[in-house]
Parts: sequence; C-alpha cells; structure tokens
Amino acid sequence: MASRLSKEERKALAKKAMAERAKHPQAKTQSGFAKLDEDAKKLR
Repeated sequence: MASRLSKEERKALAKKAMAERAKHPQAKTQSGFAKLDEDAKKLR
C-alpha cells in the first residue's frame, strides 16, 4: 500500500500540475453541454 502524502507534498504536486497545465493549455473546441450531448449520443 502506498504511503500517504503529507500536506506539503500534496501542495507541491498540485503546484507542479498547475504549472504544467499553464505551459500546455488544451484547446477548448466546444462548450461543456455540447460535449455532454455528444457523449450521450455515443451511448445510445
């Protein structure tokens, strides 16, 4: 079982992840509701 991370370690990991997202933003092509509708059509 993996050991639990301390509060400081979690903060450091979150900060690193946020920095990576800032460097490599994902292009948003459609709104959230349009994406949900598209996914719902695939499931039918």
